[in-house]
Amino acid sequence: MNLIDAAFRALRQTLSPALRGVLWKSIGLAVGLLVVGGVLLQRGLVWFADRGADQLLAATGGDYSGAIGIAESVVAIMAGLGLFVAFMFLVPSVTALVASLFTDDVAEIVERRDYPHHPPGRALPVWIAIWEAVKFFGVVLLVNVAALPTLLIAGIGVAVFFLVNTHLLGREYFEMAAMRFRSPEEARAMRRAHAGRVFAAGLPIAALVSVPILNLITPIFATVYMVHVHKTLSAERGET
Repeated sequence: MNLIDAAFRALRQTLSPALRGVLWKSIGLAVGLLVVGGVLLQRGLVWFADRGADQLLAATGGDYSGAIGIAESVVAIMAGLGLFVAFMFLVPSVTALVASLFTDDVAEIVERRDYPHHPPGRALPVWIAIWEAVKFFGVVLLVNVAALPTLLIAGIGVAVFFLVNTHLLGREYFEMAAMRFRSPEEARAMRRAHAGRVFAAGLPIAALVSVPILNLITPIFATVYMVHVHKTLSAERGET
């Protein structure tokens, strides 16, 4: 199965009745986390703007209260725009965290349906699963935040955002699928051995995570997709 066929197959299965229950739970959790993150960011920005205005009023003795009020309004508008941009960079990390929670449920359904004659995968031990989930979330969040300043350069920011997430999401989702059959070290070694294919496999995931609303299905789609990619690469290596 080539990568394009695997992507279309994964999309059909993501929306199939077999995965619909997990999909709705995944979407609900992702929306909840984004709302909580958005509220916290908004409260932080409002506090920062109010604190700055109070300090300016104290420093000027209230002589420039009108100008400070206008500046505060401008800051509020800019904060709103910044919040929208921040959401773009939060979505990949939030969906990555959600995916970590549903990997085994989704992978088990796909493996049982499409690969019934293969040895079943196994869930990771709890402490390893928690560590991988935290690491996945942290790496994607930190790298996307680090890439945020590139948005100031017209056109470059979007390209950097896309390429960064192609690499990170392809790598992490592939390793999650592979670790159901291999140790974390073996999964990473396999990913490095097929680095070009895994990077290419990250392209549709990065494309999907860039589309508002549709990006909420990313955790399920990417997990199903990488189950197929891992199975394809394993077959090419003479493994099941």
